[in-house]
Amino acid sequence: MTTSTGTGKATDDTPDGGDSTPHRLSPPPAAPTATPEPVPDASPHTSPGASPDTTPDAFAQDLLPTAKGASRRLLGSLLRPHTRTAWAAAVLLLLQQAAVQAGPLLVAFAIDHAVPALRAGDHGPLIAVAAAYLLCASAAGGLQYVFVRVAARISQDVLLDLRGRIFRHGQALSLDFHERYTSGRLISRATTDVEALRELLNEGLQELISIVLATVYITATLLYLDWGLGAAAVATAGPLYLLVRSFQRRSQRVYSVKSSAMAAVIVKFAETINGIRPVQAFRRERPNDAAFARLNGRHERTNGDAVLEMARYVVSSRLVANVAVAALVLWGAYRVASGSLALGVLAAAVLYLRRLYDPIDRLGMFLNSYQSAAASLEKIAGLLAQRPSVPEPAAPLPLPERPGALPGREVTFDGVRFAYRTGGEVLPRFDLTLAAGRTVAVVGSTGAGKSTLAKLLARFYDPSPGSPPRPGTGESRTGSVRVDGVDLRDLSTADLRRAVVMVTQEAFLFSGTVAENIAIGRPDATREEVEQAARAIGAHDFIAALPDGYDTDVRKRGGRISAGQRQLVAFARALLADPGVLILDEATSSLDIPGERAVQRAMETVLRGRTAVVIAHRLSTVETADRVLVMDAGRIVEDGTPAELTAAGGRFAELHRAWRESVG
Repeated sequence: MTTSTGTGKATDDTPDGGDSTPHRLSPPPAAPTATPEPVPDASPHTSPGASPDTTPDAFAQDLLPTAKGASRRLLGSLLRPHTRTAWAAAVLLLLQQAAVQAGPLLVAFAIDHAVPALRAGDHGPLIAVAAAYLLCASAAGGLQYVFVRVAARISQDVLLDLRGRIFRHGQALSLDFHERYTSGRLISRATTDVEALRELLNEGLQELISIVLATVYITATLLYLDWGLGAAAVATAGPLYLLVRSFQRRSQRVYSVKSSAMAAVIVKFAETINGIRPVQAFRRERPNDAAFARLNGRHERTNGDAVLEMARYVVSSRLVANVAVAALVLWGAYRVASGSLALGVLAAAVLYLRRLYDPIDRLGMFLNSYQSAAASLEKIAGLLAQRPSVPEPAAPLPLPERPGALPGREVTFDGVRFAYRTGGEVLPRFDLTLAAGRTVAVVGSTGAGKSTLAKLLARFYDPSPGSPPRPGTGESRTGSVRVDGVDLRDLSTADLRRAVVMVTQEAFLFSGTVAENIAIGRPDATREEVEQAARAIGAHDFIAALPDGYDTDVRKRGGRISAGQRQLVAFARALLADPGVLILDEATSSLDIPGERAVQRAMETVLRGRTAVVIAHRLSTVETADRVLVMDAGRIVEDGTPAELTAAGGRFAELHRAWRESVG
């Protein structure tokens, strides 16, 4: 006998399909009226069931919360496997800079010693200087070549690792995250933001290390050549340091905004192209152009701000450097004239001073790349810091062996309560038992909780904590969804996906062959098993008629075949997976009459012996069910067989009558 209560409880103690009496219910007086299901929200700061948070949404603003130092730790974890290679690259650059910075010293030696020796008829010192200069130039070039190869290998390996992490993490995150964080932003993280890091690794780090080493070498050499000139050169570093710090602070703000602006452009572009059919059908081209122009203009302005900050820095730094060089040359010239400084030393000092100040522009370019990469790395770190809301169990439990020859398993919703994080309960309290091997159709108005029930059974979401006390006990508990007595939260993802399979309204096919799309249900299946599943569903004939049969590429989203054919492929995939529980979420609602009939025949094959939950909008789908649940405001208000509920004259009878009238 089937019973149900105003709390949403429904149990079926006739698993063998025996007689059951329909029990029609109305919601209790205090029950809320049906409201549309809220959009899922994964905000980590809003507890389920709470009133909606009016604070700005970090997801909408592309500002995922990031722990302090997360970007540095991420970069460290990326570079750690390449520590030895990085040290080798640093040694190469150290030697290369030593060879480069030897040039002015050789010039000083030539002026002060080789030229006087040449006047005296001794060519040896000048030849030695020329040979040493040629040797240093050759060594610098060779070491630079080797360094570039080693650094490029490190850079590419780091970027390969980072893109892989983003892709794998994006797949691992739960559905509630993806319903808030758009695919365009994910694409931006894996492309634009990774590209910003590439520029830093390929060019910026070499520039930074070269500048640091050159500064150390030149300062030490200037102090060695002449203590006064060296100390004066060091003193000019103060104003330059203040310029660098000022530029760093201003550009950091600019690049954080720039990264978000670029992501917004990609999001809008991807959204428009993915929805090109409704865009063209409803003539949305002009409004979309205007919206895209606003986002593109914002990106242009942020780019302009970055360029202006760079221009201010370059002009200011060059002004300081040129004034410093002019002052030091003037002072050195007076000392040469007085005999307290050798001419060669002054010439070498001037060359070193130019080498000391010229990299200031390159330091600005590095800071430019660094700020862009830092802003991008912070956003990537924020993405990678997100954790699935339906985590893998620490100690997974196995499902018991299936009883008997039939594949179906018993499903139990025990004290389940669910609310999306934007607030508003979808399932105030829900108790339901589905007998193994039976097909249950779930009907109701939009927002009644049908799709939420399906998502909980597929474990796209977990029940919300803090379920109401168990009646008569006062004991508080957390609700659970169980398959054959095992909580879904205790099942490994692999076992769960083998036991529970969902077929949605839009059958998604990946680029690839028909056989590959069917084999997604069981990747280790043989070609014979794939074709056998297609034959059982009734899809073999249309597949065989395709240009390359099972090897036909269905292209993006299966666009090469019709909607009905895509749905048949999805059913063949589900049959091959051989699940114990099958969820059909409005799987025939978008099909025409011939397509629906073909899919209905396929459904009979797939559902045979399995426990099935069918979210239905069509009468033909409901009439094949063993049991019908009518939902309203997250509660079961009617429960029985289709014939019983039709005869009872309740809500289902009204829906049944409306369906009949709609089909003539």
